[in-house]
Amino acid sequence: MAKTRKEKEELVSEIADKLSNMKAAVFTSVSGYTMEDANGLRQKGAENGVEILITKKSLLLLALEKNGFKVNRDEFEGSILSTFGYDDEVSAAKIISEFSKGRDEIKVVGGVLEGQLVGADAIKQLATLPSREELLAKVVGSINAPVSGFVNVLAGNLRNLVYVLNSIKEAKA
Repeated sequence: MAKTRKEKEELVSEIADKLSNMKAAVFTSVSGYTMEDANGLRQKGAENGVEILITKKSLLLLALEKNGFKVNRDEFEGSILSTFGYDDEVSAAKIISEFSKGRDEIKVVGGVLEGQLVGADAIKQLATLPSREELLAKVVGSINAPVSGFVNVLAGNLRNLVYVLNSIKEAKA
């Protein structure tokens, strides 16, 4: 059933709101996208704070232009799958990158990062970055390493003292 002009305007403003509230967005040209794929992708997205939806290209382009983005309409070919990451900048790109492995019919066409339109290459590089949690774990490990090393050095001195005292005890026995 065709949507009325009012429904389309509501959709455009809803997408524009998503674009203004997200940290990163990825736009992917898809074909051969089944309902099973859609459900699995949406579930994975929900677990990672990512919203995934398919809209008409014309409505998506209007929402992008409404948010002040200059869009080259020729880059958007086929059905466009929009992925909005709300928690961090990396999760949307990672989910799409993982989903597109082994599927030639899925092609990243671009995205939005830090208020700028970026190309497919930037999104692919973004997908290779570690997530926020991984980076925090590395920072904690880096902070903990000197302390752990210092404790091992102190324990080594005590251990050597015990060995010396034990050797003296055995020599006297």
